Amino acid sequence: MTGKFRTMILAVGCFCVTTSRPVWGQQGGATFVQDTIVVEAEGSFEADPDLATLTFDVTSQDKNMKRAYEMAAQSMQRIVDLAQKSGIKKEDVSTGVLRVMPSYEGDRNKAKSYSVRGFLTIKVRDFSQLGPLVDAAVQEGIVDFRSLSYSLQDEEAAKQKAVGAAMKNAMGRAAAALAQTGQKVGAIRYASVDVRQINAPRVSISTDSIQSLESFGLRKRDTAGAPPPPPPLPSVSPEKIMVSATVQCGFQIQ
Repeated sequence: MTGKFRTMILAVGCFCVTTSRPVWGQQGGATFVQDTIVVEAEGSFEADPDLATLTFDVTSQDKNMKRAYEMAAQSMQRIVDLAQKSGIKKEDVSTGVLRVMPSYEGDRNKAKSYSVRGFLTIKVRDFSQLGPLVDAAVQEGIVDFRSLSYSLQDEEAAKQKAVGAAMKNAMGRAAAALAQTGQKVGAIRYASVDVRQINAPRVSISTDSIQSLESFGLRKRDTAGAPPPPPPLPSVSPEKIMVSATVQCGFQIQ
């Protein structure tokens, strides 16, 4: 996983210590036993995203169904070719099914025109390619930039780090509590884990919208006419992605 990584420990906890004879019981699906210290804690792992996903809408319309379909298919293929020429792996480009929708007016037995719609997604690992890909795609005229989202290539590794941080914090809190009585933390008796991922912003844009793309290093297509050759675009600097975990552990008291 590339990028700068940082581990943060955010802990809130509650604990109880019992010293009477062992008593077993069931509550909420977990097994509780006396002579156990119960700790709840949180941990998190933060990292720069290293994967971007571009999604494009492909649309075309014509009186002739075959021509409308060919226009959409050819435009989609040009974007696929552009992505591959930019070094994007074939498996990182996904094309959806092109759907044909007839439009009627008056006579329901005869279509006035045909619309063809589809979508295209491109996974990008080199963020410097985002701007050129979007600019080249919207030059097609029938390809609209829909959204840009960020993620981690190895999300499972990030989740494991967050869980590890939470467990370390739980053990530390348990040890601190037992140190007051001269006791020590023993084996773990049970644990429950909940992992949540807080994603970086997802940009959803229509090329007809007035929303600006400058903050993401991208530009909105100029619908008033053919745009001039685009200047170099600034690099995209997405926010970090945070994965947090909450653990509840029961440790044996030694």
